[in-house]
Amino acid sequence: MRNKLWICLALVLIVPGLLTMVSCETQNVKTDDQSTSDGTGTDTGGTDAGTTSSGDGTISATGEFIPGTTFANEQDKFFKELVYFEYDRSTLTENSQEILTFKAEYMRKNPNLSVSVEGHCDERGTNEYNLSLGDMRAASTKAFLVDLGVDPGRVSTVSYGEERPDIEGHNEIAWAKNRRAAVASSD
Repeated sequence: MRNKLWICLALVLIVPGLLTMVSCETQNVKTDDQSTSDGTGTDTGGTDAGTTSSGDGTISATGEFIPGTTFANEQDKFFKELVYFEYDRSTLTENSQEILTFKAEYMRKNPNLSVSVEGHCDERGTNEYNLSLGDMRAASTKAFLVDLGVDPGRVSTVSYGEERPDIEGHNEIAWAKNRRAAVASSD
């Protein structure tokens, strides 16, 4: 009986670890706005191996967002620069706070602008959980804007959960890009 208990315990502890190692393989994800230099769909330049670039920065192979886009103007930056979240979190990172500080300044300069903050999640988790997490991400984004002096009546929130991915994919790079909050005009 004791041997069966040890075998069951070993299976419970070892099998998930092995499955995690197998599922953690790093993959590159191509988005529609990426160009390749050889036309094959293989990224041959511009970023280190294991990263993917898009219009608002780079996602490393570990899922870390690396900002780095120059926008055409302040309005373009205001609407296109996204706020990213860590896995299963709705707390704002230091980088997200910097982005939102710019957005709050922009809204103070444009007092007639009203926005909707959209909360998004990656595909992991149930629909109900992801809608709730997306709601918390949108709410924390709004709260930060309000703390910086934006009238709360000018900011509404909505959660799309996992329903509107920024990029398709079933790996950490895609998941990192989909864990986000976006600001859209509600005019």
